Amino acid sequence: MNYKNILQAEIRCSVKMNCFFGNNGMGKTNLLDAVYHLSFCKSHTYTPEGQLIHQGEDMCVLQGEYDFDGNKEDIFCAMRRGQRKQFKRNQKAYDKLSEHIGLLPLVIVSPADSELIRGGSEERRRLLDLLISQQDKAYLHALIQYNKALAQRNAMLRNQSRDQGLYEVLEMQLGMHGQVIFEKRDRMVNTFCPLFNEYYQTVCRSAETVGLQYLSRLREGRLEEILAANRERDSLVGHTLAGIHKDDMEMTLDDRLIRQSGSQGQNKTFLIALKLAQFTLLAMQGDTKPILLLDDIFDKLDAERVEQIIQLVSGSRFGQIFITDTNRKYLDRILTAINQDYTLFKVDKGTIVPMEEKI
Repeated sequence: MNYKNILQAEIRCSVKMNCFFGNNGMGKTNLLDAVYHLSFCKSHTYTPEGQLIHQGEDMCVLQGEYDFDGNKEDIFCAMRRGQRKQFKRNQKAYDKLSEHIGLLPLVIVSPADSELIRGGSEERRRLLDLLISQQDKAYLHALIQYNKALAQRNAMLRNQSRDQGLYEVLEMQLGMHGQVIFEKRDRMVNTFCPLFNEYYQTVCRSAETVGLQYLSRLREGRLEEILAANRERDSLVGHTLAGIHKDDMEMTLDDRLIRQSGSQGQNKTFLIALKLAQFTLLAMQGDTKPILLLDDIFDKLDAERVEQIIQLVSGSRFGQIFITDTNRKYLDRILTAINQDYTLFKVDKGTIVPMEEKI
């Protein structure tokens, strides 16, 4: 209710395929973002919470009922302007929102993923953090504690603090938590690459190989020592220049940086394969299949690649899927291919209407 341009919507979803069609700007992506919000306690688009509430309204509410083999989970989220967000599981409020992460595993493929290739390193770190933290509470804890210590050190640097003892304590914490994060990220990238390659070559039917390489200063030595050595330089610029918050993940196609050499079709295939591999890894490591959100994924793809994606997502390895498109051509083909339960909705100006006809 009152989430972006969706004033009121109550939908009953298929356990397999849920298709939403309509023109651009009508609310399809907003609906998927609401589903994403219920999994991660935030918007996929990183929109400030005040802007998520429909203009002219004081609050918005999201609520979802999830069925895990007969076990019901009711998730409730309420946002009021100027107030702390409420997030509840089965009518019980969370002490910390981080406790919710991982309960409802989810992967989204959207046009915004292009920033993973052309954007800064922050986007690629966020992908790694999202992938690992859904299944690894120790990683999420280390990430939260690292960011807290980093914020404290940066505040000291900005204020030109000379408290050497406090610097040493914070740098010890950054080194300890940073090492955990570094090792888990590095291990994840190495595990992830073969699966990623398999999906890429399946979609494009090509011998091209894709690659990921995790780049980190921690390969040079202990972070605690690096920070101590760089303390004066950091003080001059007012923030911490080295650490896992500066790490990156290099993305290649046939050993060349894809941001420099990839075509539109190759970039799109690269990103879709990346997310499908993410889905499969989460499904292998967890107790339940993640929800898969596919937002307008067929643009800039040739017919053969579209067909391969349709065959993949209609297979048994995928569970509940939400998919959007501007027309029904590809949606109808997917529904014909899966020959399973589905629901079909038309989205128009924030209104979501179920379509009764069957393919």
